[in-house]
Amino acid sequence: MAPAPWPRVSRTLWLACLLPLAPAGAAAGMYELQLTTDSPVTTGTEVTITASLVASDNGSLVLPTNIHFYRFHWVHTPLLLTGKTDEAFSSTIRAVGNEPGDFPVSVWVTAANCWMCQPVARRLLVPSITELLVGNLVVTQNSSLPWPSSYLAKTVIKISFLLHDPSNFFKTASFLYSWDFGDGTQMVTGDAVVYYNYPIIGNVTVKLKVVAEWEQATLHAGKSIMQKTGDFSASLKLHETLQGIQVSGPTQIESFQKMTVTLSFLGSPPLTVCWRLKHECLPLEEWECHPVSVANTAYDLTHVFRDPGDYCFSIRAENVISKTHQYHRIQVWPSSMQPALFAFPCATIITMILALIMYISLRNAHRKGVAEVADFDFSPMSDKNPEPPTRAKCCCQMCCGPFLLETPSEYLEDVRKHHRLLPPLYKSFKTYTV
Repeated sequence: MAPAPWPRVSRTLWLACLLPLAPAGAAAGMYELQLTTDSPVTTGTEVTITASLVASDNGSLVLPTNIHFYRFHWVHTPLLLTGKTDEAFSSTIRAVGNEPGDFPVSVWVTAANCWMCQPVARRLLVPSITELLVGNLVVTQNSSLPWPSSYLAKTVIKISFLLHDPSNFFKTASFLYSWDFGDGTQMVTGDAVVYYNYPIIGNVTVKLKVVAEWEQATLHAGKSIMQKTGDFSASLKLHETLQGIQVSGPTQIESFQKMTVTLSFLGSPPLTVCWRLKHECLPLEEWECHPVSVANTAYDLTHVFRDPGDYCFSIRAENVISKTHQYHRIQVWPSSMQPALFAFPCATIITMILALIMYISLRNAHRKGVAEVADFDFSPMSDKNPEPPTRAKCCCQMCCGPFLLETPSEYLEDVRKHHRLLPPLYKSFKTYTV
């Protein structure tokens, strides 16, 4: 029975050896690393990367109070390490890249007393190294607009270049700035800040070329002049306040004539235009007219006045910056062509009525003449030998007689010659008694 305690002792010693692994294994998955960097940077300058250990569930877990509880491990090759700073739950390195490109940098955290333990958290970051200068253009104006990259034309704009040099590598360099404002104007300055007033509206692109030069000591040539360049640009949307409306058109016109009025807007499109015809020049309310979208700085209005009198065009226009009103008075006179317009249809109606009366009169006269044609002629047919009329001639004379003959008497005479009385339907007879 003596050997029994030895297995228990061996198990106890084994568990004691595993105790250093417990914190790291328990913390695995509960924390994460947050990485920040100031890349991209120029070759030869320092890039800074910071790793911070935080709880993975947004801080609900409390980190240990022992500042030496965890250790940060970095892999940054081929970047050259120039400095490293460790704090309680963060670590920062500074490195230099002599070649352009994207270089991965990895970091992981383990327990301080157990390098071979499972990492508590790990993360990967890829900083960018470039041969060009790094920076950006900043455009500001006193009158700011609520839209991105939008500015007022004909108002001074401040354009600044900000060099990204967190390690102050270019503190001894001299700079030359070549500006192209996008409207045909170019400028070369030694200052990174310029002021410009755009006389146009629309979209323009500001371009800047920066040249940096400095002296650098070398092993063989002593000192040499080094140079770095960079190209930058910024897009601007230039708008103009709507300063007014110019109205071009007649001030007097006759009724029933088409009038055209041209509106010229002193401002930048797109515009919303609304107009209404009134007897008095009063501002338009929002509900008084239907707005029309105008993409140009000119617009034509057409209208036909039917009633004479004094009128006023009330016009409202607005763009994304401002709005304005304008009025145009016009006097409408009675049209000189108005009686002629009514005389023609009236004359047409009277002519048609007279033609109808003449037609009815001739038709009645024709019926009366036919009724009076009964001319009894008891002479033998052999004595007269009338020329039998043709069917076409009879038909023509019957239908067109009143219009082909010169007088109604001639028409009646012709009817008497060529038309005989119809034979009776029965023959009369007498009865004699013997």
